[in-house]
Amino acid sequence: MRRIALYGKGGIGKSTTTSNLSVMLAKQGYRVMQIGCDPKADSTRMLTGGKKIRPILEIISSGNKDPVLDELITNGDCGVICAECGGPTPGVGCAGRGIISAFEILDRLKAFETVKPDFVLYDVLGDVVCGGFAMPLRKGYAREVYIVTSGEMMSMYAAANIATAVSQFSSMGYAQLCGIIQNSRNVTDEDRLVSDLAQECATEVVARIPRDSIVQESESKCMTVASGNRENRYLDAVALLAEHIVSHPPMS
Repeated sequence: MRRIALYGKGGIGKSTTTSNLSVMLAKQGYRVMQIGCDPKADSTRMLTGGKKIRPILEIISSGNKDPVLDELITNGDCGVICAECGGPTPGVGCAGRGIISAFEILDRLKAFETVKPDFVLYDVLGDVVCGGFAMPLRKGYAREVYIVTSGEMMSMYAAANIATAVSQFSSMGYAQLCGIIQNSRNVTDEDRLVSDLAQECATEVVARIPRDSIVQESESKCMTVASGNRENRYLDAVALLAEHIVSHPPMS
């Protein structure tokens, strides 16, 4: 089982990238589980036809202290298993604690032993790398980390901060930074900017995903680009990313 976390600044396109990658891997015959680690609980909505699934934290906060696994996970497009950690009411409580609580419940219910995924993809908000949001990097929850960024200044700034945090966890044997995913925004000289960032972070750019209107077209239909059969440059880039991840030797 490969456990992979995708980090990046809010709004950079992590959920879109992660969902398309999940479907691409599933279409190749792999069993995939995608776990949203954002309080908005909207990581998997394009895998469920636009339906927002009930987050784990909401389920246990409603008084259901002993949920069964089927209440916490949902079958999505192409058989991708979907789960959302969720978070507290905005302005109240710690969002990171929602991630911790959700992971503890999934562990208690032996979710991974039951689902038996080949790949677990964590979609993680990375504006702030606090203890809660770093949770996927701890205790072996995620062993491989990819950072999604564009050539925009604030996106790269967040990516550099995330890379620093991952480096600290890597030194303790928890996880390793496996590369940067460029989710292009048509910034001037974007390829060079992101390549320079990767070099500064002692890693590589593993995919350059072009900005394409087909993403918005697909999302207006509440589906991923990868769900369709239409060939396009966006899908070609996601396919190359999937190929890289499959062929990349897993961290021991």
